[in-house]
Amino acid sequence: MDITEADVDRIFHALADATRRDILRRTLIGDTSVSGLAAAYAMSFAAVQKHVAVLEGAGLVTKQNRGRERLVRADPATIARAQKLLDAYAAMWRGRVDRLDALLAEPE
Repeated sequence: MDITEADVDRIFHALADATRRDILRRTLIGDTSVSGLAAAYAMSFAAVQKHVAVLEGAGLVTKQNRGRERLVRADPATIARAQKLLDAYAAMWRGRVDRLDALLAEPE
């Protein structure tokens, strides 16, 4: 499945915030309840819910009900798609640097 420009915007907007990156890291380690996440931060439960909603909107996490808890789980497939995009940008820039190196190495 290809990644659209809108997907890219949502993913990198979500990752632009340090709290959201930390929530993503925690949910990569294991499923975590929203209330468990909220206990880890000096902010309101509602603020943490909003961060989780941004991550969910970007497809970086999913939420599941387990009894009365809402468990948050990272989606490695979306992270892999973002990594593939970053790898493509890195390859493009490596190619440009290689061409510049070759140009500079040419005798005058």
